Amino acid sequence: MPPMAGDGGGGGGREHLVQITNGGSGQGKVDEPEKRLNRFVRAVVMLERMGNALGTLAFTWATTVLLGGYASDLRDDDFMFATILIFLEAARMFSRDSKSRLDYQLLFNTRGAFSPLDSSGLTLTACSCGVLQILWKKYLIAGIVVLLSPIVVVLGRLLSEVTPRALELNKWNKIRPAASLWSPLLGIVLLTPSISKDHSTIQWAVFWVLLVAVFVTTIGNLSFTGISKLVDRVLGGKKEFWRQVIINFCMIAAIGMQVYMFDERLVMIIVALAIVSLHNLQIPAALVRIALALLRIIPINNGNSSYGKPSKQNLRPSLSIFYGMVLGQGIFYAMACMFEFFSFIPQNSLYHRVGFKGKWGMESVNMYYAYASEKCKQGGVLAPKKISLCTFAMDSVKSDSSDNQLTGIRMMHHFLQSEPTKAQLLSKLATSTKMMARIIRMLDWGTSPKNTDIRLYAAKVVAELAKNLRVVTIPGTMQLVSALLDTESRLKRGNPLLDTDDEQEERHDRVLNTEDGQEAADSQLQRQGQLLDTENMLETQTSSTQQVGIHEQNSCVLRCWQQILEFWSMPEELPPIDHDLLPVLAMSIIHSLAGCDQGNCVEISKADDLIPKITRFTRFKSDTMNTEAQQKILVKSSLKVLQRLTSIGGKIGITLRSKISQDPFLFSNLAEILGNNKSSQESRKLVAGILRNMAIDEKTRQEIGRNKIIITKLMQAFLNAEGTTSTNPDHLSRKVAGQALAMLTIQSVQNCLVILKEPEFMKELKILIHDKRYIYVAASMLRNLCLHSEAELRDSDLKELCHTLREVWERIMDADGAELEILIGLSSQICKVNPKDFTRELDNGQIKQRFLKRLIDTLNENMKPSSHCPGIRRMIVEQIIHLMECNSSYADCLSEFRMTEALSMVEQTLSEAEDYRLFLGDEGFMKYNVPLSNFVAIAKKMYVLRCVMAQAQENRD
Repeated sequence: MPPMAGDGGGGGGREHLVQITNGGSGQGKVDEPEKRLNRFVRAVVMLERMGNALGTLAFTWATTVLLGGYASDLRDDDFMFATILIFLEAARMFSRDSKSRLDYQLLFNTRGAFSPLDSSGLTLTACSCGVLQILWKKYLIAGIVVLLSPIVVVLGRLLSEVTPRALELNKWNKIRPAASLWSPLLGIVLLTPSISKDHSTIQWAVFWVLLVAVFVTTIGNLSFTGISKLVDRVLGGKKEFWRQVIINFCMIAAIGMQVYMFDERLVMIIVALAIVSLHNLQIPAALVRIALALLRIIPINNGNSSYGKPSKQNLRPSLSIFYGMVLGQGIFYAMACMFEFFSFIPQNSLYHRVGFKGKWGMESVNMYYAYASEKCKQGGVLAPKKISLCTFAMDSVKSDSSDNQLTGIRMMHHFLQSEPTKAQLLSKLATSTKMMARIIRMLDWGTSPKNTDIRLYAAKVVAELAKNLRVVTIPGTMQLVSALLDTESRLKRGNPLLDTDDEQEERHDRVLNTEDGQEAADSQLQRQGQLLDTENMLETQTSSTQQVGIHEQNSCVLRCWQQILEFWSMPEELPPIDHDLLPVLAMSIIHSLAGCDQGNCVEISKADDLIPKITRFTRFKSDTMNTEAQQKILVKSSLKVLQRLTSIGGKIGITLRSKISQDPFLFSNLAEILGNNKSSQESRKLVAGILRNMAIDEKTRQEIGRNKIIITKLMQAFLNAEGTTSTNPDHLSRKVAGQALAMLTIQSVQNCLVILKEPEFMKELKILIHDKRYIYVAASMLRNLCLHSEAELRDSDLKELCHTLREVWERIMDADGAELEILIGLSSQICKVNPKDFTRELDNGQIKQRFLKRLIDTLNENMKPSSHCPGIRRMIVEQIIHLMECNSSYADCLSEFRMTEALSMVEQTLSEAEDYRLFLGDEGFMKYNVPLSNFVAIAKKMYVLRCVMAQAQENRD
């Protein structure tokens, strides 16, 4: 799709449109992965809304009709029930209409009202059963405990919400793992007061078995080397798996013992499950509504009750309507909670459909489920609501919570990895400059651990968006990207004549602190690596077991079981890799921006110190804290950016290449990469591409030539180190090296002399002329060598040149454009340096007439110069001149094809563009010293002279 134009004005307060393009415009409408979950949420919210509507009507009916009109006529039980229901509904209405929705979520929210038991729930149930038995038997306050259990539920929920905010985050993070570790042991210990004296031997035996099992499992998770080794030896690589199995089994056994030893088993189980599973009062309140309504609506409808004065005829139907609405409200709430209990099914489905991984993915889906629920509750019932994962991610990024911001930016990064979600996200981002500006501002956030993660994923997102982004509408983007390049940890060595002792001590202290932090990070990475190896081993074992099972029994039951396992599985999130280094991401952003739009290149050139920061990564540093693998990635990333920047055309390209060439260490760094045997083939190819692009400038070309090792290594890369034709399948690396050599030999006698010192070079170039992959590179180099080093060519070199003529002429018959220009240029130079052998080869073959006709036809076909081959007419005119110089009889042959008319047409259609060797964009480079008009005048003069001489010869005869 075409880029969206931003509103250039600053008035009106209207938000600008981001200049961003979307590559997926041709695609049809894609089914949104969150569609099923949205339908489920709408169904649950609709049930809750209907319950809310009936509750509001019942509240109004009770206050205006019953208590307002029949207060003195109501029975005591009806008055009490109505009052309870009114206060209950008032609490719901007032909490729902309050500014803070926290109280409503804690009291009457359908979402999360009931949750199934998990491992922590089993442990909490066991502990709750133990505490309940102690209170029941020792203090005889069971009734109070049962009645207050809903309050305990709410208080527990409130504490779980408020405590992490009230306590300092680091202290809470220390308390929570300790509580999770030791709570199973507490659940077993709470059995001791309840063990009865009868059959105490069996009960105590079971107790001690459970206690020992949980104690060993708990201690094995601590940092005791001997016990850890023993546990690892017994449980093997599945230590965590078996630990959870043992804990769950022991908790189930403890609950079973509690139920067995307790007289009021049903009451205890209900209360314990309520404390653990109920997260608010929605379900108890719904049950209260249903129970109270049924207790009164049945006798009212049966007509078994008397209601005061007989004149109040509408009292019975009024009560029936009231209790009916309350009953409907309770039923709708119960149905909503029942449906919401199964919300894990669409959530798991969405988790797998979107392709999330790890715990953060499941948490993101849970957060989206809560987000969708809140959105559906807002506005009218039938009002359309735009709820999507992309909208949720963007709203999360705009949130003030760092957790929400991290979730939103990670989701954005995930969506940009696949085309359907990428197209949706780009279409939304294209309408919001504020959102794009916020994402880019995240690149400069603080250094806390959470902000570091946000900054990292923001860099990943910007790296993806930069492929289609124009940063003109977001000022300061390049400065923020440039700041990412400052995160390299290394010791800055100063000059003893300029630095003070205080500055040197400050650097020393900084390095010591960095080393300590690096050691801690290395140990953490080592632990993560061990964990990753264990997980990989488990995955391998599982996959092998599944494959064996499939081969043994390919049954429908097995396939269904595998689908169930896949549905419940949680793919492990990949650990951070070296490509996630902030400088690498920054250079990826710059690389994409430079290839997207010419205006981005202007912004890159304006950014202070950006290019020097990039070029400093072109060398390996011994004083850096990065590993060797990370340094290689940094070097490769910088080379990619430099190769892209040096290939920019136009005036901005000249500016960028000039800034890049100002680095005094650049060419020595590039030479080091070419000469390092450990450098990858891709890195060498990138270096060759940079040198090729930089060689466009004459001054830079000569500077590169002074570093002779560069030319030597490029020759080795082109011909292979052994001096023989390379058989490396990666011919692109050879081709780029050849292109660099060809550019370096243009208008450079010194570089040509360096190349000719290789004795077999001309022979190898002759061989490559017959390889269609390298013919034009080899032909260009041969032409430059003949043009600038004619005096240095040996007889053997001239002989090798003549052996290429037939191949060159045959190619000229079929080539076109820039390829034809190169081949004619080589033919012209061979004709100049070795005219005798040239004419012999041309006259002895059957190609003379075809070749001469091809020259004139091409001259006539290219009366309008083009930017991709501006010098083709120059090459043809040079060839004509050299032909007439070596043998005047060729003038007659050329005249048969109307050479003079063609030359006259060239003279009439001369263009300044033909004075340049090549163009990048609209800018011409490598201007010829002699204009084309001079060559045309020389050719016409030679032809006239040939005609005069021929006429004089005829007269003498």
